[in-house]
Order: sequence, then C-alpha cells, then structure tokens
Amino acid sequence: MNYWKNKSWLFSSVIFIAMVFMLAFTPISQADTIKIGLMVPLTGPAAADGQSAKQSVEMLVEEINSSGGINGKKIDLIVYDDQFDSKQAVTVAHKMIEGDNVVAGVSGSYSFTSRAAAQVFQEEEIPFCVGYALHPAVTAGGKYVFRVTVLGHVQGRAGGYTAAKLMEAKTVSMLIMDNDFGQSLAKGFKEYATKHGVKILSEDKFKMGEKEFSPVLTKIKKLSPDLIYNTAYPHDGALILKQAADLDIQTKMLGSEGLDSTKGFLEVAGKAAEGVVITTNLDRDSKNPITQNYLINYEKQYGIAPDMTGASTYDAFLMIVDAIKKVGTDPDKIVETFRTMKNWQGVTGQIREFNKEGEVIKNVELQVVKGGKFHYYGVVDDRNLLEP
Repeated sequence: MNYWKNKSWLFSSVIFIAMVFMLAFTPISQADTIKIGLMVPLTGPAAADGQSAKQSVEMLVEEINSSGGINGKKIDLIVYDDQFDSKQAVTVAHKMIEGDNVVAGVSGSYSFTSRAAAQVFQEEEIPFCVGYALHPAVTAGGKYVFRVTVLGHVQGRAGGYTAAKLMEAKTVSMLIMDNDFGQSLAKGFKEYATKHGVKILSEDKFKMGEKEFSPVLTKIKKLSPDLIYNTAYPHDGALILKQAADLDIQTKMLGSEGLDSTKGFLEVAGKAAEGVVITTNLDRDSKNPITQNYLINYEKQYGIAPDMTGASTYDAFLMIVDAIKKVGTDPDKIVETFRTMKNWQGVTGQIREFNKEGEVIKNVELQVVKGGKFHYYGVVDDRNLLEP
C-alpha cells in the first residue's frame, strides 16, 4: 500500500515539476507585450550615432519594463539596422509593420533614411516618431509622422541668430555638406544672417566622407571671415577642425547638431575642437532632472558621455510610450495625443507643442566645447525664430 502511495506521489511531483518548467520557458504571449520598432544605422559611416540611439532606447526600455511596463504590459523592443541606406530603411519599415506587427515605430537615423521609412509608416497608418532627422520632407508624408527635433531651416535660422547676435560676426564663410541635412541648415542660416547685416563671403559644398579640406580652408583663410559656419557630420567636422588648426586658422567656428558627438567628433578632433559653438537640442548643463538622470545613467552604463542622437531618440521613444499610456495602442488616438500635447518635458528640453504638420516647436540649445566637453553657451527661445 505504501509502495503505491509513494509511486503516486512521485508521479504527481514529476508532473508538477514539468508544468513549472513549461511555464518558465514558454514565451510571453503577444497579448502581454507591446511591440515598438526602432530603426538605427548600426553599420556604415553613421554607426556611432546609431549605437548611441540604440543604447539610449535600450536603457529606457529596461527602466520602463523593470517598473512594470506600460499599463502592466512589457515593451518588446524590435531593433533593425537601416545600414545607412534608404532602400534598406524601406525594407526595415515593412518588416516592422507587416512582420513584427509593431504598434509604432521610432527613427534614430538620418534624414534620407527616415524619410524613406516615414512614407511606409504613413501608408500603413502606423505612428512614426523621428528623433533627430531634420529635413522637412520627413514629416511631409502625412499625419502619422512626427519628430522631436526642430526642422533643419529652423536650426539654421538659430545658427544665423547665433552668428549675428551672439558671436557678433559681420562676415561669414560657409562650408555646407551637400545633402538634405546640410542644405536645409544652410537655407535657414542664410535667411536670417543676410537679413541682419551678415555678409556671406563664400559658400563651398562638400560630399560626406570628404578627406581633404585644406584647399578650401586655404581659400577661406585668405578671405579672413569673422566666422566659419560648418554643417558637417562628426567625422568630417573633426577633419575640418584639425586641418584648420594645421593651417593656423584662428577664425571662430559655428557648427550644428551634426557635430554633437562625443566619440565621432570630440574624441577625433581633440584640442582642435576647443571653442567651437554648435546649435543642438541637448544642454549638458541643464538643471532639468530628467536630462541629468539621462546623462548620468548613460555614462554609468556605457562608459561614455551621451550625445544628441541618443538623447533625441530617447525622447522620441518616450513620447510614444507616454501616448500609449494615455490612450492605448490605437494609432489614430496616439496621433491625436501627439497633436494635442503641450509643454512636454523630455531629455532634450520642453516641447511647447506640435503644429498641424507634426513639427515640433521647442528651443534650440547652444553648446560650446570647453576642456574637451560640451557646455552651455546660450539658448534660442524666441518663438518667432522657432516657428517651422
């Protein structure tokens, strides 16, 4: 009798243990998660920016999930490498929407890739929030696309204001990257600067990946401008600064968010970056606790100071999360939440509101390189300058 009782107990125990293991290793059902996509350039010349964006969002998702997720549901982060290629960005967008069934997408990538992906999200009527791509065509597709950084010509306008009013330049030479990014910045810069007494002595374009800037810098040196306005990306900008130093050019330098990179710009340019002023959207000396927590936590976790690309993508993702918390995953309700959002506080400052085209209205931050780090230089907060 005891024998059969022991056998029965043993059999029940085995069944119980098996069920525990099955439950432990059964994937969480899709109903218990919220899928949000993230597109970043992890290979190619923009890999450092893509890594910064990816790591920032991963840190954010970890924080949210460890605190209970979104209304009790964990975030399932779907990450794809757009390979710094617009065709791949289209492929990635389709994979996210049709294969992964994401409820929203976020771009931590550049203008030409974000623009390509945005068209797919618009056609599929899925919300898409862009971190730092600033070309106007990105949001031109329709109501499902937003961005958390200011338009290129708005930031360029802020650069013109900085040059004319704060840096007191009367003459300027422009070094413009020949792409969406550089051209939109140049448009806004010239628009403001020329109307406020600044004379453009020269305007030279260059392709991304250019290695030799000495000839054009030699020409600019002979012109003796008060300031050089430079719309390069991190590595190109670092080469420009180093070659300018080799030519003993003492002219003041003004750049844009394209130079807002710790690894790609500051570390490569070294001492040549000292004194450079940039327009961007991340103030490292902000007293905003959200900003400081991000800066401290990122450096603690990854061992390097974060940059604008990471902070902007973090905000884009956080805005999607906040909207879902309020209204759930219905795409039209998320879009409406964005359109009615006012005075939202993120890592990159306060978003005053979005206009009807999905363009953000927010301050442009000014940073200066001191001691190998970005620090507060000023802020452009005039609504007339910030209107898209």
